[in-house]
Amino acid sequence: MNNEAQPAATKTAAETVKTAPRRAHGTRGGGRGMRSHGMRPARPPEATQVHKKVEDVVPPLASDTIRIIPLGGVEEIGKNMTMIECGNDIVVVDIGFQFKDENTPGIDYILPNTKYLEERKDKVRAVIVTHGHLDHIGGIPYVMPRIGNPPLYTRMLTSVMIKKRQEEFAHVPSLDIKIVEKDETITIGAMKIKFFAVTHTIPDAMGVIIQTQFGSIVHTGDLKLDHVNGVPTDEEENEFARAFGKENVLLLMADSTNVENPGFSIPEKTVHKNIEDIIKNTKGRLIIATFASLLERMLKIIDFAEKYGKKVVVEGRSMKTNIEICRNLGLLKPKKDTIITVEDIENYPPERIIVLATGAQGDEFAAMMRMSNKTHKYIKINKRDTILLSSSIVPGNERAVQKLKDNLSRQGANIIHYRIADVHSSGHANRDETAWIHKKIRPKFFMPVHGYHYMLRVHGEIAREANGLTEDQIIIPDNGSIVEIQNKGEKIVKIKEKAPSGIVMVDGFSIGDIQDVVIRDRQMLAQDGIFIVFAIINAQTGKLKKSPDIISRGFVYLRESQELLHQARIIIKNTVEVSTKGMNPINIDYVKGEISDQISKFLLQKTAKRPIVIPVLLTI
Repeated sequence: MNNEAQPAATKTAAETVKTAPRRAHGTRGGGRGMRSHGMRPARPPEATQVHKKVEDVVPPLASDTIRIIPLGGVEEIGKNMTMIECGNDIVVVDIGFQFKDENTPGIDYILPNTKYLEERKDKVRAVIVTHGHLDHIGGIPYVMPRIGNPPLYTRMLTSVMIKKRQEEFAHVPSLDIKIVEKDETITIGAMKIKFFAVTHTIPDAMGVIIQTQFGSIVHTGDLKLDHVNGVPTDEEENEFARAFGKENVLLLMADSTNVENPGFSIPEKTVHKNIEDIIKNTKGRLIIATFASLLERMLKIIDFAEKYGKKVVVEGRSMKTNIEICRNLGLLKPKKDTIITVEDIENYPPERIIVLATGAQGDEFAAMMRMSNKTHKYIKINKRDTILLSSSIVPGNERAVQKLKDNLSRQGANIIHYRIADVHSSGHANRDETAWIHKKIRPKFFMPVHGYHYMLRVHGEIAREANGLTEDQIIIPDNGSIVEIQNKGEKIVKIKEKAPSGIVMVDGFSIGDIQDVVIRDRQMLAQDGIFIVFAIINAQTGKLKKSPDIISRGFVYLRESQELLHQARIIIKNTVEVSTKGMNPINIDYVKGEISDQISKFLLQKTAKRPIVIPVLLTI
């Protein structure tokens, strides 16, 4: 969504009750920044250009130039989206979203900024989706209508996952989804597009080769290598030879997530073997928690359950949905009674039960957390249970996962996790895998994607070591960076102009660029609370009719703060009388501002906290 319109619903309470300008206060310690309550803070530099179109800021594309813009997925993990523009054609790779974090309270999802594409939607020929994880498909229902709803190309499993998600968005236009195979070539505008299979944690993952008149642009999507002791399998060798043996690769964009890790990643086959051993040897009930997106692992667990005569209970909405998708596609063909309902769990001895559950990250309402806090209706943890956490800890979830393990441990369960056994492997390549991929693709230029800035820098070093690329052949982008391959493929540059890159938030029914004041108010409400003043002013005399009422939430306990309230009421009374002296008629907005300023200063001095102060004044 562009920056030009802000939904009325996003207006803060402070803005509603106070509009007159007033002076700002100093900052509170700890880097919280300046706050003038009710006064709209300065917008970020990009947002100050709300009345300018992108085309007025970004130079037109030259005929001998290819333009690449990462709209998301760099500077971060999540909301992956990259566009490639050549001539009159634009192709988009992936449209993901990002989950909220502690800096965006109350937000549902975070989307890439697509303003550049929205102003050029007539040139967007296709969207190509590399695989079915939410950081690559999650933004599709929100973004596709904004960029003209172009045809979407992907493989079968991914298409089904996209369609399943679209069922929740009946109000948006239907998608034109076209199924492609790994060895297929399609023509989009003046470009030919080929695909190649990659190893990931979900079937049907693929990379993309976009052939232009100046050379090929390669986007790997997420990938790792299937290998044995650091030697890629024949299947990997053959696929990369088929895809790149004769390819003139102008630019490579590749996954950077795990490039810091040395060597090769743990092969998924090793993880499968270890999980099989656990399933085989566990004497009591086995509860396995993992990501619902790890489809291959879930399918293997069900296969192992059948092999050793055990029943599987699937707990968690997303996991049930993905299992159902796999069944419908024929990827999963369990025996009739292998998967049972949770209601039937007591009909079998514990040693024959495997529970496959969501919530390995300590998610508050997920199945595992409900088991851990004893609120699950059917599954009660006991000391004979074995809990297998087949996932790593996502950064930021450390405390939640520790709480999960503590609660399970208090109930006597035996816990197995990735730090004590090889029961999880990432779907992203380590450093040596990444170097092998670079040597097979042999690009002229390189731009890392999918990772934080430091990861991208490390990946740039790998490109130099693997293929001898120089500094001027490598671009480290930010979201919105405009990267151009100029002079018919002779040089790569990052131009000074940027595409809009401010984050776009899904906040209930509202979708738009970040409303800085809204987020700041939510953060402050969470940290320091709210202080509301209700007062009645005599319009003739400018004096209070009675002592003002004060309501506070999340700031102080009012019953134990009577002296503070007494002093606040005195300040309010004096402020009203001083600010209204000689004023006829009374400017209520000005008085509100003065009260807000004075009370904010007072509360900061007395408590070292700065709650949101909202004066509500009536005149009679």
